[in-house]
Amino acid sequence: MAKLDIITIEDKIKQLLEAGIDPATFLYDFLSFYAIPKATITRLRKENGTTIKNKLYYRQVSTEQSVVAEVAKIEAEISQQKSQPRYIIVTNFEHLASKDTKTGDTLNIAFADLASYADFFLAWNGVEKVDYAKENPADIKAAERFTRLYDELRKINHFTNQSEAEKEFNLFLIRLLFLLFAEDTDIMKKGILTNAIKTRSREDGSDLNALFNQIFASLDVANRLKQENWLQEFPYVNGKLFTAAQTNLTFDRKTRKLIIEAGELLNWNEINPDILGSMIQTVASQEHRSRAGMHYTSVSNIMKVIKPLFLDDLTQAYQLIIDKINENEDKLIADRTRRDNRSLYAKALRNLLERISQIKFFDPACGSGNFLIIIYKELRRLEIKILKSLRQLTDNHAISLFESSRISLNHFYGIELNDFAHEVARLSLWIAEHQMNVETEKEINLKQAFLPLKDAGHIVQGNALRLDWNEVVPHTATDEIYLIGNPPYIGYQLQNKEQKEDVTLCISHIPRYKSMDYIACWFFKGVDFINSCNGKLSFVTTNSICQGEQVPIVWNHLLQTSVIEFAYTSFKWGNSASNNAGVTVIIIGLANFSNVHSNRYIFSEDSTQNNVEYINPYLSSGDSVIVEASNSPLNGLPKMVCGNMPKEGGYLIISTAEEKNKILADYPELVSVIKYYGGSVEFINNKLRYVFWLNIQTYQELKGNPLLFERVEGVRKTRLASKAGSSRKAADKPYEFMQRGEWDKAYQEFLHSGAEEFMQLLVPTVSSEQRDYVPMGFMDENTIISSSAYVVYNAPIWLLGLLQSRLHMTWLRAIGGKLETRYRYSAGLVYNTFPVPDLSDKRKSQIEEQVLEILDLREELGGTLAELYHRDTMPDSLRQAHQVLDGIVERAYKETPFQSDEERLSHLLKRYKEMTNDKGKIK
Repeated sequence: MAKLDIITIEDKIKQLLEAGIDPATFLYDFLSFYAIPKATITRLRKENGTTIKNKLYYRQVSTEQSVVAEVAKIEAEISQQKSQPRYIIVTNFEHLASKDTKTGDTLNIAFADLASYADFFLAWNGVEKVDYAKENPADIKAAERFTRLYDELRKINHFTNQSEAEKEFNLFLIRLLFLLFAEDTDIMKKGILTNAIKTRSREDGSDLNALFNQIFASLDVANRLKQENWLQEFPYVNGKLFTAAQTNLTFDRKTRKLIIEAGELLNWNEINPDILGSMIQTVASQEHRSRAGMHYTSVSNIMKVIKPLFLDDLTQAYQLIIDKINENEDKLIADRTRRDNRSLYAKALRNLLERISQIKFFDPACGSGNFLIIIYKELRRLEIKILKSLRQLTDNHAISLFESSRISLNHFYGIELNDFAHEVARLSLWIAEHQMNVETEKEINLKQAFLPLKDAGHIVQGNALRLDWNEVVPHTATDEIYLIGNPPYIGYQLQNKEQKEDVTLCISHIPRYKSMDYIACWFFKGVDFINSCNGKLSFVTTNSICQGEQVPIVWNHLLQTSVIEFAYTSFKWGNSASNNAGVTVIIIGLANFSNVHSNRYIFSEDSTQNNVEYINPYLSSGDSVIVEASNSPLNGLPKMVCGNMPKEGGYLIISTAEEKNKILADYPELVSVIKYYGGSVEFINNKLRYVFWLNIQTYQELKGNPLLFERVEGVRKTRLASKAGSSRKAADKPYEFMQRGEWDKAYQEFLHSGAEEFMQLLVPTVSSEQRDYVPMGFMDENTIISSSAYVVYNAPIWLLGLLQSRLHMTWLRAIGGKLETRYRYSAGLVYNTFPVPDLSDKRKSQIEEQVLEILDLREELGGTLAELYHRDTMPDSLRQAHQVLDGIVERAYKETPFQSDEERLSHLLKRYKEMTNDKGKIK
């Protein structure tokens, strides 16, 4: 049977309970909502059975019997059976108990609440708890229910102003979310909103809008003694959440029902506030509609940003004090000394708490507040530890040292362009504050009033690149401030007109600013900001900012006034949801010169920490070297040029073998001027085309051929019609490619050299990131390499081995940059700058032998280079041959093996610096 989603299962169980339970059929109806085969349920019903092998053991008992005790009894009865049911279920229709025999999880609930716990039995649908838990079930259910509500509201409401409609929907959703959360978490009376809707509105929903307006308006009034008693039961909220409370929406029977179900079936205390904003935005945005969790940042990824930036330091400062306390207590020193020491340690803890309470946090692209929420919660948890330790030092565990938490939302700042997201950020911070108040009360019995609401941080709506950050976050030169966030990426070629204006207004004083990625603006404004205070920053960014042409444009300036203190190298930035489409990112932490740690850290994708002395812009250890493109090889290698560019309107190209064969059948005299033709794509996929390859001499000999004359005349007309002066000029030689890529000169050198074969080394300009090695290879004189690839004419065989080595691939990945996610090769930036040691004839001979071995293997294995070099399908024999080549090449650079690509890159950058006589070093 088709698997129902969890919300549909909940709804069907709720309908079953509301219709009235028939004990004789309950089990079969219940099972039908899960992925239990229909035939199995039919057979069970006919046999009046209660067990399904490997799936279920079910028993009904009387109301006088304990359902929990009966589950234990059944478990003992079947303990020796080879086949165990996945679930044991016992009910007396007042209570229900169950045990998952695989996980050991148990359930003991009122039977009427069964719908709310439908996810307990999802193993029947092939969904294990460990998988489901990756996407917080409460978050999933909330998103799905609000998606349904939103869709239904849009269907029955008609707006003339779409933007106003969205704003009204969004505001209503935010308010509704807050009230549903409040009535389920003891902020307000349990079920107060849901009960009001059930008892004070018609079932057809026709008066529900008026009821909401009445409740919303009441929540914004402090003195409410003149209001009706039922309204007075709602507490005063404040916080401007219900100011201008008028709602103008149409509701019906279905939308009313959906709202009631959201209140009755969801466990709002389990909702993560850091998902709320993205959840609502997913609901309210058709183009981003997908499974819940797809568009929010996971806590684990946020921790990668904040731990090395400040949280580790604060935690270590606390732990250092605790270690000192434990050390002196263990020494059994004199009572007076112990008291003096305890007084000193208590002072140190208070000083630490005072420091923490004064720190400011600023996310200049805060979205719905995810980073700020997690920071707030982590600081509150550290505060709890400090307060616990202080109480132990004073030997009075009952004292409430402070009336309220010292960690104030007033020290949390953000900027968000989207007005809705900015409002959601405030709501999410309030919810986070309440959750931490509950946690604090549980841990140290420190109770704090939540309502009326106070201002939830300083979240400003606007364009961060056009606002003065110093006005958003007022501060002095000594204030401790941390900038965090995940600003928008947007490559310079993808920026719209407004974004280009943002860049101009923000960083037009920096050379080549128009070629910078959009996110660079946040780094420049951020560095200026942290230099005005005791500050540091940590931003998530695509790895393009530390690759290719972006590096010299951006980092030559950033590192004049800041230092990379820590970094995460490339990893997928997503969340814990399955099948999420994460983007490849890096994390960069910057500090000003007066505020930088002596230790620097580079973290790999698995969070392995590598301590280094210095981090360069390529996120490897070593001096701050920046590689600049060069017009000629700095390394003594043969010249690499772009392939041949036709610009002939397609008249000289022969697309298929069939077309070529027909031409030669009709005009066999053209065989000498037809060659294979292709570039990167054709080479890698073994789909070479054909081309008429002519010069003045061959054209003069063959221009009497009617087909050739027609084709060449088509080229001439195409070029003459071009707006480009260079193309019109090339119409004088319509028989030739517009740019022949030095082919003629190289071919003449070959003819005079006495070499046996004209060797053209083809290097693709773009290659998939799914390859550990970019496929390269040789072409003979019968192939013309197009301008979609680079070529080295008359190349020695050992050069292919050098360029196919892991060392060169490491250089390409770091220095060459990316086109979308694919590797982008550049003669000027990658080939001409690649550091090459002096290679002995013996070394070259060894490399050449291994290259020939690899080329032979390619022929033997067959298939396209795309298939042979894909990371997942690369044959072991070919991979091993490349690894042998890697070893031969790398021993020319270093006697001992490299331990990682990071070490390879550091070594190469050091050699680059030496090769350029410090020209690559930042001044």
